[in-house]
Amino acid sequence: MLDLTELEQLTAFADMGTLSMAAEKLHISQPTITRTMQHLEEVFGVSLFVRGKNKITLNDTGLKAVEQARQLLSAADNALRTVRAFDKSLRTITISSCAPAPLWYVLPVLSSAYPDMTIASSIKSMPAICEDLDSGFCQLAILPQNVQYEHYVNIPFLKENLSVCVPASHALSERSSVTFSELNGFNFLLKSEIGFWDEMCRLQMPASKFLVQKDQFEFEELVRESSLPCFTTNLAKDEQNLLADRIKIPVTDSEANVTYYLACHSQVRAFDSLYFYNTCL
Repeated sequence: MLDLTELEQLTAFADMGTLSMAAEKLHISQPTITRTMQHLEEVFGVSLFVRGKNKITLNDTGLKAVEQARQLLSAADNALRTVRAFDKSLRTITISSCAPAPLWYVLPVLSSAYPDMTIASSIKSMPAICEDLDSGFCQLAILPQNVQYEHYVNIPFLKENLSVCVPASHALSERSSVTFSELNGFNFLLKSEIGFWDEMCRLQMPASKFLVQKDQFEFEELVRESSLPCFTTNLAKDEQNLLADRIKIPVTDSEANVTYYLACHSQVRAFDSLYFYNTCL
């Protein structure tokens, strides 16, 4: 029976060229790896080495044995990772979301309902979310529209409405509402990792330029000190009171007023408790 540890020693010998260097790499003694090479020849039942004075090298059969050993080691490693990933999936609820705000509401509910489960979430593009649903990578998806998937149920649970925030001196400060066409051409501060909102703003305002900030502190400083408009929503949390001196103007386009849907497989019962979000409408 082939032993994976011995096969690892064989591939190390092939990589390093000498028994002493292979032993050093694997932190074992040279007599140990010498005995392994001899045992491998007994297991295979063929000669694997050309032996010279104080030196051995792989013969053609030995090179083939190394090739097979690498494949077996790779398969074994893949089996370990697959089994571990499967075991983790049994204890993990994976969520793919189109935006950050819905996660602020879903994650606490799931954590409370399933304290023994790990909750993993990520913000992705719509194509990536669709792929996650199709492949079964995620158990729960958050979409900005009611997209029909076979064998999946969609639950409307939350609304998010976009507003633009401008200083009192801004040209739009007297407006009670605006549209994307009226905003098109103005430059904006924009946070990173806001999901589909980023692409939507760029699509609706092609003449505008966006100063995207990844660092939260830098974004907050620019909001305080800059005259550039920024965005907020009814779900956004302004814990630092950043927008106190700015005027919030609702954006009336339908694209700026989104109903989020939870999507999960119709046979997944783990998310029954989330149906109460229907009352958020």
